[in-house]
Amino acid sequence: MTTTAPAAGTTASRVMAVPPALPADAAAYFAARLAFHTDVADVHAALAAGAGDFVLLDSRSTEAWEQGHVPGAVHLPTAQIPQLARQFLDPAVPVVVHCWGPGCDGATRAALALARLGYRVKEMLGGIEYWIREGYAVETAGGTRQLPPDPLTAPLAADDCGC
Repeated sequence: MTTTAPAAGTTASRVMAVPPALPADAAAYFAARLAFHTDVADVHAALAAGAGDFVLLDSRSTEAWEQGHVPGAVHLPTAQIPQLARQFLDPAVPVVVHCWGPGCDGATRAALALARLGYRVKEMLGGIEYWIREGYAVETAGGTRQLPPDPLTAPLAADDCGC
């Protein structure tokens, strides 16, 4: 691995204490990462367009599901996946799992359980927290609820995420 030395009289920052990967290694890593993760905006766009090439699975508890959930999602708490996955999910259809948010690894546990059962699976980064923070609707016992997007986490224009 080759790197550019810091300019004379300067030292490497903590950011560059470990040099970046070579471009080919970085490309392989990021391609692999995208095979395991997707984001809220892409899931929302796919569901809004009627995509049928995956199923969205909410792995939170029943109480959490009842507080609010993504319209069209399947509810299957993580602990019940080994016993009930085959009743709710077609093994031929990839699954996108989510839980509460970035501070929760429930979706990771759910994805692991599904992968061990032979499902192709991705994790939706940000979970229901970022779904709500980006201004997307949720279904609740009282009907559909939608909050305005959080300007610190969502683009100001619907198609302006910069990605």
